[in-house]
Amino acid sequence: MNLSRRGLLRLGATATAGAALSPLLAACGGAAGPAPATKAQGLTIKLPTYVPLPGAARPDLPGTPAGVPEGYFTYPKELFKAVARPPMSGGTVTMASKTFLPPPPPREQNAAWQEIEKRLGGRAELMIVPEADWPTKFNTMVAGGNLPDLFPYVSTQGVNNLPAFVASQCSDLTPFLSGDAVKEYPNLAAIPEVFWKQGIVAGKLYGIPIPRNMVGGLGFYRADLFAAAGVTDLAQIGDTERLAELLKAVTNPKEKRWGLVTATGGLFGLSIFAQLFGAPNGWRLEPSGKLVAGFETEEYRAAVEYTRKLREAGVIYPGSEGFDSLKRKNEFNAGRAALTYDGMPAFLGPAGYLQTQKKIDPKADPRPLLPIGSTTAAFLNNIVFAVNFVKKADATKVKEVLRVADFFAAPFGSEEYTLIQYGVEGTDHTRDDKGNPVLTEQGAKDTTVPWKYLGAPTQPVFDASSVEAVKLTHDALAKMIAVGVEDPTTGLFSPTSENRFEALSTMRTDRLTSIIAGRAPLSDLDQLIKDWKAQGGDKIRAEFESVIQKSGGTS
Repeated sequence: MNLSRRGLLRLGATATAGAALSPLLAACGGAAGPAPATKAQGLTIKLPTYVPLPGAARPDLPGTPAGVPEGYFTYPKELFKAVARPPMSGGTVTMASKTFLPPPPPREQNAAWQEIEKRLGGRAELMIVPEADWPTKFNTMVAGGNLPDLFPYVSTQGVNNLPAFVASQCSDLTPFLSGDAVKEYPNLAAIPEVFWKQGIVAGKLYGIPIPRNMVGGLGFYRADLFAAAGVTDLAQIGDTERLAELLKAVTNPKEKRWGLVTATGGLFGLSIFAQLFGAPNGWRLEPSGKLVAGFETEEYRAAVEYTRKLREAGVIYPGSEGFDSLKRKNEFNAGRAALTYDGMPAFLGPAGYLQTQKKIDPKADPRPLLPIGSTTAAFLNNIVFAVNFVKKADATKVKEVLRVADFFAAPFGSEEYTLIQYGVEGTDHTRDDKGNPVLTEQGAKDTTVPWKYLGAPTQPVFDASSVEAVKLTHDALAKMIAVGVEDPTTGLFSPTSENRFEALSTMRTDRLTSIIAGRAPLSDLDQLIKDWKAQGGDKIRAEFESVIQKSGGTS
């Protein structure tokens, strides 16, 4: 098995090239029912049946099977039990996860860890790997044949040939989870089908999704600065030209304020404008079966030209294309720009934009940017954090591991979710006057164990400090998901893309930066496309199209 540091670009429905958007949005009715068949490499499988969990906490804002999350204004005072009986009968399940936090206290000094094992009914042997070390550790585990029972497959840190890897090393979960079989695992059954599509490889279901909120977002804007320039509602902005006028009106260098602040690698905010102009998310699959790369399209060209004109008009914070993400965030928080790009998770919580800016200026009114006009195509690029694979084993062991994953997928408001997120009440957390859990000093340490990456429910929208933040986030996600577009090559395997990804990406970024910065003419985009095609782009296209044709197209 040849390994690579980058691995597959995105994990998803291998050869399901077209998990088309319309069927996903058509599933918004909310009733449980059998999942549609999915074609993949000549095989037809049923995705796990979506069954909302009986007795789950009632949300203040409902979710949908299309991926719109549930929203909660307060934490439920009465918790419910989401796992009827311990998933293990003694013994050990080995697991691995990356972490972004400092090491937690060991089991012997960690009340939450001990209680989780008590509820699991066995020993949870967890290998915790710092995020920076995960690629090396994963490759070492694969090469040495030392994979744990449950482990994440992260899109940027995988293997060169994913179909061959899962066939030889991982358990095919199709017979255990496909269709109504998933009902044996009620918390997993409560995950909508859109997330399960990310776990299909070579026509079989191998991956258990760790859901996220579908879209990375369109960025954030300062509603107070927009209002001062005459726009009190985004519905007043009918198109991108009106947005450009507004950004110009907001810009006032004498007061050190600009329309947009960006950062290194941000291409002057192109990620926002490509979506507003309706450019494809990576690739576009034509009815003929031909793939068109996003930056080959007229929509993308228009977004590049638009961004270039914004820079020429002095709307973009000078020099911000060299800022790191912290500097960009600080300048936006300080009110020196009316618009910036950042992912949706940056809005909520104590360190989020809303709370941070209110502390700096009580009149500040940051909000998620919403679709503008009729052309916006929000990229569905945040569907899952990763998927978890189960090491190849007999049916008895696979079922045990799935029961453990089901435990960690317990939803918001359950006893299990509260234990995973907040630890043991009294030791790791207490309740405030509104009933919301508040971590103690010990809890802040105990809960750094990355249980939430071993299994997870759909990600709720919840911020104990702000009903407003929950409403704004839920509304933004609903509106973006409604116009969301998937990348039709998600999960498809292209050897050339695997080998040429970094080089081609660097070439595109460097030359697009020069075009937008005015160091190269707009016509250089044509030459960039020609060079990209000659240096591997056309071969990548052909490899993806070949897989699509073999799979029989979209389902």
